[in-house]
Amino acid sequence: MTAQQLKNSILQMAVQGKLVPQDPNDEPASVLLERIRAEKEQLIKQKKIKREKNPSIIFKGADNTPYEKIGNNEPVSLADEIPFDIPENWEWARLGQIIFSRGQCTPQTDFCYIDIGSIDNKHQQLSSEETIIAADKAPSRARKIVSVGDILYSTVRPYLHNMCIIDRDFSCMPIASTGFAVMTCHDGILNKFLFYYLMSPDFDAYANNTDNSKGVAYPAINDDRLYKAFIPIPPTSEQRRIVAKIESLEETLSIYDDRETELRLLNESFPGKLKKSILQMAVQGKLTAQNPSDEPAAVLLERIRSEKEQLIRAGKIKRDKHESVIFRRDNSHYEKRGSVVECIDGIIPFEIPDSWEWVRLETIITSTDAGKSPQCDNRPRKDDEWGVIKTTAIQDGNFVSEENKVLPHGFVVNDAIVVHDGDLLITRAGPRNRTGVVCVVGEEPTNLILSDKTVRLSYMRGFVNPLYIMTALNSPAVQSFVIEAMSGMAASQVNISQEKMKTFLLPLPPFDEQQRIVDAVRALYAQISHLTF
Repeated sequence: MTAQQLKNSILQMAVQGKLVPQDPNDEPASVLLERIRAEKEQLIKQKKIKREKNPSIIFKGADNTPYEKIGNNEPVSLADEIPFDIPENWEWARLGQIIFSRGQCTPQTDFCYIDIGSIDNKHQQLSSEETIIAADKAPSRARKIVSVGDILYSTVRPYLHNMCIIDRDFSCMPIASTGFAVMTCHDGILNKFLFYYLMSPDFDAYANNTDNSKGVAYPAINDDRLYKAFIPIPPTSEQRRIVAKIESLEETLSIYDDRETELRLLNESFPGKLKKSILQMAVQGKLTAQNPSDEPAAVLLERIRSEKEQLIRAGKIKRDKHESVIFRRDNSHYEKRGSVVECIDGIIPFEIPDSWEWVRLETIITSTDAGKSPQCDNRPRKDDEWGVIKTTAIQDGNFVSEENKVLPHGFVVNDAIVVHDGDLLITRAGPRNRTGVVCVVGEEPTNLILSDKTVRLSYMRGFVNPLYIMTALNSPAVQSFVIEAMSGMAASQVNISQEKMKTFLLPLPPFDEQQRIVDAVRALYAQISHLTF
């Protein structure tokens, strides 16, 4: 049961007379209602309220069920309309019979304006800040007179519970928006009891019923419908006991709510945190066992360098004059670039197995390629059209080919930026949380090119597993290098240059172990997807 469900249950028990015991010594609610009718007569004589044309009186008939007499009409049975049974010394009434309105006015001086935005609808409290407005600047809706103790109830979208009790004085005359029903309780009706009833599931159902709350985007209940709502009336003494009991439970409910929120946030974040832990274990060599018969990564790197040399001689790639070579000496890590050698122990994030090696991304790729982003028709390509992928096509390990825009007619497609099956892609620009996202294209996409915000990392096929590189780049420790490479102050727009991408530091396992890691991560992710949090 959620905190809100528990609170609803308490409120429903309260208004049904099930939260506190009845006391036979209490003055019956029927006597209270008689006094309220007498009070109304006095207010009518004082011209503070107007006489109703057809006042409602609800009473118990000889069969002990409720009847209603409206004006001079004959009494009718309410047995089929009353929502629930109430204790013997309680009575039913229409809401309009136990409250009155202080009326409306047009502000003539500076005033404190109370509108919907003045209310915290999570806690049903009025903002501590006053909105003081000059009379000549008064909004047309600033009309309703309010005073301390009055209940404000927003009649627009009542399910939002924009309601409160006016609990203090103001520096200027308070005026409320006509979007509120302003309720002043007659003597013997506690405003807090009425407030709790207005918050109860039973009243909520009435106010938001489509027969009462009209409109689609902004459904609203009018005053006539609102004041016709049935309300159970306990004796005044029992109202006090009910209010005291509810208030005594509020601290417990608040603690319950806090714990529920903590649990919900934990449940929401746990799968993601668990996946990050799995990735981190994977790139530290702790997820799979090392096989001593595997070719060590050091030998693999020698073969990669030999293959690159062949490509250089064939004129397919250019020689890197400052090629990175990372090696170990005296229990430390060093990096040689050209003729410069320096110790890099300070940037090595963790220890790796003896058969692994640290490398820069540039060591295991041959090139980085960004695409083009001309003015496009912002819809997915279809039939034989060509499209440019959006950054949203790259989503944490998944390639979503439908996320593309149609290239303009006549655009000449360069084969070098066409997206293919097996491509290793990374986003290089965009919002901070969408930059540095990596995926491997899982199937041959149709007629798509890279955008200028996406980069293809052309890896050494047959020497490194792209799914392992993706795993490494997504791991928390390596992601720290990705984040560090971002430039741009605003979280809404950052960039990673292709040159900085090449410097990402990765742990490289033997080739066969790369596949074992990928398989283990995939299997664990599948299990996580079936967990219920």
